[in-house]
Amino acid sequence: MSTQRVLPRSFYARGTLSVARDLLGMHLARAHERGVQVGRIVEVEAYKGPDDLAAHSSKGRTRRTEVMFGPPGHAYVYLIYGFWHCLNVVTAKDGVPHAVLIRALEPVSGIDDTTHGPGLLCRALDIDRSLNGADLLGDALWIERPARFVRPRVVRSTRIGVDYAGDWAHKPWRFFDRDSPYVSTVSVAARRRALSQGIVTRG
Repeated sequence: MSTQRVLPRSFYARGTLSVARDLLGMHLARAHERGVQVGRIVEVEAYKGPDDLAAHSSKGRTRRTEVMFGPPGHAYVYLIYGFWHCLNVVTAKDGVPHAVLIRALEPVSGIDDTTHGPGLLCRALDIDRSLNGADLLGDALWIERPARFVRPRVVRSTRIGVDYAGDWAHKPWRFFDRDSPYVSTVSVAARRRALSQGIVTRG
């Protein structure tokens, strides 16, 4: 962990769409007793509750969403379908329930399992509800600027799986690295082809 490269609280305490875009190319790190796993962030989605009907916080301040209403720079981890955990970073200012979902990672070091989806990356990095509320400036889970940062070519689109949210489902608040084969919507064939051609992490 390089404390000089760890993203400061001020990075998260900004407009959520700006944070979402700027997270692309950063490194997510998870520390265990067995070492540190690192992945390059290549896909995210922004959520801006309570008005955004796709956000969990649209239902108000609950035990589940309490972390989203807290200070920025903390992890919001929840369970879906009784099986998959999803990792979000809390953004904006204290009391404003905004967050950015980390949807996909490119493995950098210490990662052996697949990471091209929000549930998959949490499984690969052993991220679960025990990390809900974790400070992203702490020593268990953090995000840092890579030593050799390569700015990605960013594409934006509508979010995935939020058709229930009415007009909010059409917000172009999903951002991804157009050159990464690890983006969740890349086909299996295209991903295999890219990886066989030597597409590797650039950060």
